[in-house]
Amino acid sequence: MSAAWAVFLKELVDALRDRRTLAMVFLSSVAMGPLVLVLISTLVSNIEKRAEARELVAVGLDAAPTLKNYLQRQTYTMQPAPPDYEHQLTENKLGDPVLVVPADFEAKLARGEVPVVEVISSAANQRAQGGVGRLTRLLAGFNQEQATLRLAVRGISPAALQALQVEERDLANPATRAAQVTVMLPFFVLMAVLYGALNAALDTTAGERERGSLEPLLMNPASRLALVVGKWGAVASVGMLIAVLSSFSFLPGQWLLRSESLAAMFQYGLPEALAFLALLLPLAGALAALLMAVAIRCRSFKEAQANATVVVLGVSVLPMVTLFNQEGEQAWHLWVPALAQSTLMGRVLKGEAMGAADLLVPALACAALAVLCLVYVARQFSTAAWR
Repeated sequence: MSAAWAVFLKELVDALRDRRTLAMVFLSSVAMGPLVLVLISTLVSNIEKRAEARELVAVGLDAAPTLKNYLQRQTYTMQPAPPDYEHQLTENKLGDPVLVVPADFEAKLARGEVPVVEVISSAANQRAQGGVGRLTRLLAGFNQEQATLRLAVRGISPAALQALQVEERDLANPATRAAQVTVMLPFFVLMAVLYGALNAALDTTAGERERGSLEPLLMNPASRLALVVGKWGAVASVGMLIAVLSSFSFLPGQWLLRSESLAAMFQYGLPEALAFLALLLPLAGALAALLMAVAIRCRSFKEAQANATVVVLGVSVLPMVTLFNQEGEQAWHLWVPALAQSTLMGRVLKGEAMGAADLLVPALACAALAVLCLVYVARQFSTAAWR
């Protein structure tokens, strides 16, 4: 243990010596929470402002005074569409769908015929596509009003056409609804921990071999396992420090939320930050060991960076399983590092309770992965290839 502690202090000092890289990693992890929350709240705030503006872009609406009167009674203001609205929708320059009313709308409506109106948007234009539902609901309301008036003129109760009444009830609590917007937060935290440990893990293995400082270190009487544990402890400490900074960065980040509704729904306090840490600390240790195992066979720092891309890709892809899986959370998810942490951090953001088993299973999986990787690194230190 004394030899491992000496190696740990030496490697930790070396990791902290590169102040420029370390400062960028620390600043990125600290600024990550506020930055992500500001971006999300800006998006939600813009959507809310557009909904509150109650503006509608239309073509030929003057030929439909009945429809125009209905829209005005719904407190909507009409704006004429630009001549090249189709081109602007395609190029994402117009952020609202366009209502196109035919010239014979009023005549057909008076004859009892069904005039055809168009709602023009582009699936590639997310801003305009987001307003399609609001516009179609408006037109459905106008359609319902006209049908009711026609039935009333003929002495028929509109209720005769309603076989049932539908009422929607949402079972999701406010935290769950907020988690649908902040679903990418666990991903950013995982990547911050990964990149925090990446540089230190590669430098302490492939970097030392490239500089020629690894062979003299192996000539010391300390056991190979002590050397590996000391190096791993330094790398894991850097990753864990990034985990702490990233988890607690969301606490002041909530002050920057621009959307009042999102600020009311997104509840992230000290208990949530501690839960994030309980999940991320074992993962930081496992990722440190895994990166060292990947880099130990490389002869240069650049070669180690190229090989570590596989780990970065795996950590990036695994959390997406929860996004594409429509069947809900599976039991095996908790046994896969990175996927387990992403799944359980999603639970934390939803305000769901977690038991001791939920925390124990991912911790055991991370511990097993770390032990296997450290044993592999120790064996590599003992081979003749390093002499």
